[in-house]
This record gives sequence, structure tokens and C-alpha cells, in this order.
Amino acid sequence: MKTAVKNTLMILILMLGYTSITHGQDALCLSQKENLSVIESYDIEVTFDKTSHLIFPSVIRYVDLGSTNLVASKADDAGNVLRVKAAVRDFKEETNFSVITEDGTFYSFNASYNSCPRVTNYSLTKIQKSNCEWNSKQVFFKELGKNAPHLVDELMGEIYKQNKHFIKQIGTRKFGIEFLLKGIYIDDDKFYFHTQIKNSSFVSFPIDFINFKVVDKKKAKRTVVQEVIKHPIRVYKSLDEVHGKTVSRNVFVLDQFTIADDKLLRLEFHEKNGSRLQVLEIKNSHLLKSKLVKKQHTAEDLE
Repeated sequence: MKTAVKNTLMILILMLGYTSITHGQDALCLSQKENLSVIESYDIEVTFDKTSHLIFPSVIRYVDLGSTNLVASKADDAGNVLRVKAAVRDFKEETNFSVITEDGTFYSFNASYNSCPRVTNYSLTKIQKSNCEWNSKQVFFKELGKNAPHLVDELMGEIYKQNKHFIKQIGTRKFGIEFLLKGIYIDDDKFYFHTQIKNSSFVSFPIDFINFKVVDKKKAKRTVVQEVIKHPIRVYKSLDEVHGKTVSRNVFVLDQFTIADDKLLRLEFHEKNGSRLQVLEIKNSHLLKSKLVKKQHTAEDLE
């Protein structure tokens, strides 16, 4: 009898323990669900005979389609415009697609078929984002590490807006082109190079490509010159051409680095179909004197 009672008590204890664990797990799952931010999807209609266009506030970086019923591609020469249409006629089930833009924002869309959609062009450039919504949609890129893309963009914009010129000795002037390094800034292990090109001639200066590379100060004859290319991971604005009698500025973001005293950092702007190469030479001492970006607070920031 005693043995039976003891076994019954043991079973009850185990059942109570299992129930408490189950309830605890349910409570934990519920708590986790409450902490999740739901990203609302935008509803659009697509068709086979017409193309829908979506205009984003930033350049498109990534697109993923939910099914083969859709086809999509970036518009030629317009990095922030996405073309979407149905790949087959009259598909029945709703599908979806996602877009990530260079400012680190994630967008989600539900797409359904309509043979005659009322709207085919959509603009997302004026969408108002609350702080909570913005944070829930932020995507971090590998090359930026723990730096949120929109914060890096804000720093580049601040440097561009303030337009300070505290490096006076790094510049060149030839072929009617004045090329200056106006400043070097640093923030969270990232260098920000602020440059300016002034075209004093009426002949436009089309840019083929831009190089940041570490080279030896003294290039001895009959020796192989070691060059290390440094790739910008972020650029404030695309720079394809400096038209005649205009001034163009830009900000380039590179990972933090230093160079030996017997080497230089060469910043080169190569002309497309021309020979007006523009070169700036930057010493390690200039890198070490880089300044922190001081953000100017507006009235809206202080509210």
C-alpha cells in the first residue's frame, strides 16, 4: 500500500513539474512574440501585359521574389527604380517579394494578379518612418560592420553640408582642373574623405574610375612597386562627370587603416577617354590627424 501511495505521489510531482515547465515555455514564447516587431507588407497588383514600377528613396541593393510567377529587375541607369510584372498569366495564389535598399531599409510586398490593375506605378520616397518602425526595418551590411547604413549616410551628409576645409596642403591644379582633399574624418573605425573637383574650363571631365591605393614614396628603378588597393565601402553620391565651369564635391568611406612612413596613399581620378589624370598624395601623418564628425543639431533634433 505504501509503495502504491509513494508511486502515485511521484507521478503527481512529475506531472506538476512538467506542467510548470510547459507553462514557463509558453510564457517565454509569448514574451518573445511580444518583443517581435511586425513589418507590414504593401499590397500591389501586377499583370502580364503591363510593367509596374516602384520608386525607392535609396538605391536598390537586394531583391528576392516569392515565386516564379513574378519577374523583376532594376531599371537601367536608375538604381532606385524596380520593374515588376507577372511572368505567367492569371496566377491565382498571392505571392510576395522583398527589397533591401542601400540606406539599410527592408521593404516587404504582397503581389496579386489583376488583368487590369488600377495602379501600376508606386512611390515609396515619401513614406514617414517613426523611430520604432525605422529600427525594425534596419538591415546591417557586412562591409559596414556594426555601423547602421543610415547613420553612415547621415555622417556623410553632415560632412558634405558643413563643407569645411581644414587640410590646406593636399591639392593639385592642372589641365584646368583643381582637385582638393578638404578633410579626413573618422568615426567608429571608418575614414571619411571629403574631396572637391573644380573644373575651370568649358571642357567637361568625365570620370572613368577612382582609385585609393597605397604606394611606395620612392619608386626605385628596376624594382617591382608594391601597390595595395583600398576600396571605398560607401560613397555619398555617384560622380560620373564634372561639367565645365562647375564644382563637384563628394565623401568616400573606407575602413580605418594606417600606412608606413615610407609609403603614401594615392587618390586618383581617371578621366574617361582622356589623359587628365588627377592625383592626390596623402601621408600617414594626415590620416592620424583625422577629425571626429561634429553633428550640428537642428531644432527638430532637440525636440
